[in-house]
Amino acid sequence: QVQLVESGGGLVQAGGSLRLSCAASGGVFSNYNMGWFRQAPGKEREFVASIRRSDGYTYYPDPVKGRFTISRDNAKKTVYLQMISLKPEDTAVYYCAAGTWAGLWSTISSQYKYWGQGTQVTVSS
Repeated sequence: QVQLVESGGGLVQAGGSLRLSCAASGGVFSNYNMGWFRQAPGKEREFVASIRRSDGYTYYPDPVKGRFTISRDNAKKTVYLQMISLKPEDTAVYYCAAGTWAGLWSTISSQYKYWGQGTQVTVSS
């Protein structure tokens, strides 16, 4: 059983930056691929980034590519999401997730077994 706790959300102006953190406990962190998803009010959960456990391979969808960076520190059992050039449309609750999917990346939420409680990111215009 893996517990995930996100932090670092908040209110930021458009063009600003935030770094989200997700601390893991209760499992072998290095065994898991990690991902970030987000969900805005009235919208479905959306994939944001993933990082593979074996080699740190990262993947991003086009809306965040070049602005968001996912990284992990296995010694600290923490995954990060660095966000720059934030836009109002990035406003959402951000969730980290852990899974053991095969392949280079996974954008599918059902392939992630463990989820955090989420942290709110609000970008004002």
